[in-house]
Amino acid sequence: MKIKPLSGYILIEPIKEEEKTKSGILLPETVEKDRPEQGTVIAVGSPKKTSSGKIIPLGVKPGDKVLFTKYGPNEIKVDDKEYLIAKEEDILAIIE
Repeated sequence: MKIKPLSGYILIEPIKEEEKTKSGILLPETVEKDRPEQGTVIAVGSPKKTSSGKIIPLGVKPGDKVLFTKYGPNEIKVDDKEYLIAKEEDILAIIE
């Protein structure tokens, strides 16, 4: 299945955090983990339009690594793979 976000929305593949601590202790699957706050942009919706008809382009593009708010994006599952759908306002920065 292919997903194309609508106006002003961004499809993000979350980047999973390390499964072990800095000291080398492996964390089991049963440990509750925080939602990721970084991901890779997979697809972007069409640019937004103002009430006067002016087009405002999105600030991110597919392939960008981004930092986003922890609980802003909505989780979705497509073909057994987890993604996040976020508004452009939920994106805090592009990681370079």
